Amino acid sequence: MKRTRTVIILVVIIVAFASALYYLWQKNQEDPITYATQQASKKTIVVNTVATGSIVPMEEILIKPNISGVIEEVFIEAGEYVNSGDLIAKIRVIPNVSSLTNAKNSIASNVTALETAKINLQTQQANYDRQKALFEKGVISANDFETINNTYLQAKQSVEQAKINVTQARQNYDIIKTGTTSGLGNIAQTQVRATVSGMVLDVPVKAGNQVIEANNFNEGTSIASLADIKKMIFEGKVDESEVGKIKEGLPLEITVGAIENKKFDAILDYIAPKGVAENGAIQFEIKGTLKKIDSTFIRAGLSANASIILDKAEDVLAIPEALVQYDAKTKEPFVEVEIGDQKFERKNVELGISNGIFVEVKNGVSESDKIKVWNQLQGPPQYARGN
Repeated sequence: MKRTRTVIILVVIIVAFASALYYLWQKNQEDPITYATQQASKKTIVVNTVATGSIVPMEEILIKPNISGVIEEVFIEAGEYVNSGDLIAKIRVIPNVSSLTNAKNSIASNVTALETAKINLQTQQANYDRQKALFEKGVISANDFETINNTYLQAKQSVEQAKINVTQARQNYDIIKTGTTSGLGNIAQTQVRATVSGMVLDVPVKAGNQVIEANNFNEGTSIASLADIKKMIFEGKVDESEVGKIKEGLPLEITVGAIENKKFDAILDYIAPKGVAENGAIQFEIKGTLKKIDSTFIRAGLSANASIILDKAEDVLAIPEALVQYDAKTKEPFVEVEIGDQKFERKNVELGISNGIFVEVKNGVSESDKIKVWNQLQGPPQYARGN
């Protein structure tokens, strides 16, 4: 019994020893891990953030009428270029009955005043003629004649003033009735003219539409909108997580979805001091003025993206950020440079800006150095061998 137990123990030991030898033999048959390498190269690294928005005119002028009425005719269409003073539309006035009656009564009242002034002038004229004859004969004094002369002159002035009042009353009646009167020429209120030169962006009215004049209590009806399409800006919004990274004066690269393979330079010149809640996030409005549009026609309202350049390094030595390692204690960056066949040496590096993919290397390696890809994913054996 004891002998059998001893034999079993010996067999177990022999089997375990043989298994260990086989395992070690198998491990020796495996190929050692071969690390790939990469080299630094010259690149332009740009650190940016992106804002979405649209292209709009720097100044959009709304043309509004100075009198209420009905559009009789429109002389422009969207897309046309107009000069300041060009006729845009003509308005037919629909007179207010009460205002028209008051204006008519004002004419009658002023005509009556004129007739009264004329009768008074005739009386003063006759009196003046009599007193003048007496003065020339020496019957009355110069002082008395001067008083009569002044009274006569006042009567003449009263007649002239009454004539002016009648003319003004009649003009006011004509304006209320037709919107214009004789003597106004190109400033007739029924003629709506362009106040600036530019392209017509929109004509929201047509013949037959009723319009309201612009005044202190009403902004009035817009007849057309004009803008200089050579002066365009980008209007967009950035998230609150990004607004702290940007500042006025930073360069922008604008890409317009409808215009392929073309970028426009701009300058960030406005950041809203107050954010607005949209879809659960706080958004801040930004504006940037486009530069050098040249002959490219950009339609107002086109959607666009603005790449806000936070930092930029041109033609610098760079490596993929995945090649950089960090010391566990000092947290200082370093890379491993090949010094022989699969033999690597640690080299500390000084890093610059990074865009998340490539990082600038200011010091520590050269373009000829082969840097170890230390965190490569291990695939099948043939991939590890680099085949």
